[in-house]
Amino acid sequence: MSIFRKLKEHFVDVLYIWRQEMKQVVMDEGVLMFLVVLPLGYPLLYSWIYNNEALRETPVAVVDQSHSALSRQFIYDCDATPDVHVKYYAQDLDEARSLVSRQLVKGIYLIPSDFADRVNRGEQATVSVYCDMSLMLAYKSVYQTAMVESMRLGAGINIKRAGNYTKHEDAITAQPLIVDGIAMYNPLGGYGSCVLPAVLMLILQQAIALGIGMSAGTARERNRNGLLIPDDDPHYRGAYRIVWGKALCYGMIGAVAAAYISMAIPHMFSFPQLGDWRTLLLMLLPYIMASIFFGMTVSCLVRYRENVMLLMVFVSVPLLFLTGVSWPQSSIPSYWQGVSWLFPSTFGVRAFIRANSMGATVSQILPEIRILWIQAAAYLGMACLVYRYQFRMARKYAND
Repeated sequence: MSIFRKLKEHFVDVLYIWRQEMKQVVMDEGVLMFLVVLPLGYPLLYSWIYNNEALRETPVAVVDQSHSALSRQFIYDCDATPDVHVKYYAQDLDEARSLVSRQLVKGIYLIPSDFADRVNRGEQATVSVYCDMSLMLAYKSVYQTAMVESMRLGAGINIKRAGNYTKHEDAITAQPLIVDGIAMYNPLGGYGSCVLPAVLMLILQQAIALGIGMSAGTARERNRNGLLIPDDDPHYRGAYRIVWGKALCYGMIGAVAAAYISMAIPHMFSFPQLGDWRTLLLMLLPYIMASIFFGMTVSCLVRYRENVMLLMVFVSVPLLFLTGVSWPQSSIPSYWQGVSWLFPSTFGVRAFIRANSMGATVSQILPEIRILWIQAAAYLGMACLVYRYQFRMARKYAND
């Protein structure tokens, strides 16, 4: 009977701590903003910004030194594409560079004076392309448009010189080898479909960690001894009860946020969504738990409410790079890859992209799921050690 009574006491204490944490979330504006407003608002904001997927009508300047029908045809063909808009005609390269420096255009097409003459003599002509490399999407639009249109113009010239008799011969002359480029998992080749799934998972981890850290900072400021738990509350009488009570609160909030971020947002903005909900559930469960216990472990470093903002916001961009989404994982140095293993977002992002954007099954993302469970267990142990120390210090102050 004593065992059942003890289990009942544990259960009552866990529910009590859960209720206190829920009150803290609702009553503290900072915690409410990070745990509720941030995961609801940020995914909408980022997804809306990148909803166009690709840059269209990228402004360029043209320096036409040839002034020939052939150069005008090349300029017209580039301007007719959806990716490039010929906005300015510059007299020379210096004027075009000044337009780029003032951010009026994102690229320059320089057509030399001997452009048409070299083509008419059967020689190789050149078109110089200058791109603003501060934005990779603009570089892609300006450079690829010039490449495609130059190849198309060259194919037309070859057809005229070939002296063919049928359209079939013309087609072979223009394109002897047909290459079908199929964009897998990202049909539009858009930036949003590529990067946003990783950002969404990172937002989930950062929101949980920020909310827990903000709550921890509030607890320290309210406690006269600067502890994470009150030293005069009888329900806070064990590290496991404290950890699981807090985890129950943040887990319920994180589950709602995860469902919203992983299913609703991709559906609303038409991101690739090939994953099965059961696969996502098996992946998100350890990810949420690892993020919660990671946040509880990191909260021991928080002395003031503002500290957690400086800490977690500072590492947000490096964590995105360490996932291997915006920079190839194979090109990341080994020691930085070792650092990335400390954060749940590294494997949560990789598993989510493979499952949701690429349609991977549970067996195909099993390595990431296993590591997430290992991280959850490791950070659970560390969180228990942190709160065991806090419990002992609270009991010491209470006895004094």
